[in-house]
Amino acid sequence: MGLNRKDLLTIAALSADEIHLILTTAESLKEVGGRDIKKVPALRGKTVVNLFFEPSTRTRTSFELAAKRLSADVINFSPSTSSIVKGETLIDTARNIESMQADIIVLRHSSPGAADNLAGAVRSSVINAGDGWHEHPTQALLDLFTLKEKKGYIEGLTVVIVGDIAHSRVARSNILALTKLGAHVRVVAPPTMLPLLIEKLGVTVYYRFEEALIGADAIIMLRLQRERLGQALLPSIREYANLYCLTPERLQLAKPEAIVMHPGPMNRGVEISPSVADSAAAVILDQVSNGVSVRMALMYLLSGSA
Repeated sequence: MGLNRKDLLTIAALSADEIHLILTTAESLKEVGGRDIKKVPALRGKTVVNLFFEPSTRTRTSFELAAKRLSADVINFSPSTSSIVKGETLIDTARNIESMQADIIVLRHSSPGAADNLAGAVRSSVINAGDGWHEHPTQALLDLFTLKEKKGYIEGLTVVIVGDIAHSRVARSNILALTKLGAHVRVVAPPTMLPLLIEKLGVTVYYRFEEALIGADAIIMLRLQRERLGQALLPSIREYANLYCLTPERLQLAKPEAIVMHPGPMNRGVEISPSVADSAAAVILDQVSNGVSVRMALMYLLSGSA
């Protein structure tokens, strides 16, 4: 069966059963990437538009590869060379794109709720590729997929999310996704980087990194988003690194088989030491690879091909 929805906008709107369906579908599609000819005809004749208003390497390329492996036609839209610079609104731009028979629009935008607003204005399916500080649902789904692939299950795992929780759409989507599937989530950050009442999301809050790592099955390190801070929340980058950088010594406090994740791009030496980023515990490149499979699954399910 397919997803009984037109759009993928938030993890909050997905049920646990829908998440399991996406992960199972991604697992079946992952083998396409190992073929000599990495392509199936599932979306032949469909058009996917990548509409990215913020810089992106992994996410945009991943969506493009996912669509092409499903045999869809792909248009990568650049706002800087479009009528947006002349004052055209997001909705008008999207409606013009839709009039060219676009089937799926993948949107990344700096404004929280932009994907939801767009979905209400067009008939095309909309996939949220990150909207401000709000959510990044496909990142959370690929993180779940990687966890399940490496651990065999998600329910009961202890997952530590470390860094600027307040400004991270990745953290928010991961917390929602992990708790829906029964994982125990710990968040670690300076008090200035934690949202008020975050405990209501079902997480346990720590301020000392070392305490949170004890018994951890997986550690998700977040990039220190200097472009989103907007104010001095830290005395210095050096002090942040001293307290919250994942070093080999800190990693030893987690379970011996613990895995290390990062949504990228990494600030080596700030939130993660190079030796940990390049260690056997790190599954960061697996996350990137799995992102293609998860996004294939989403487009396949939303298109009604399932």
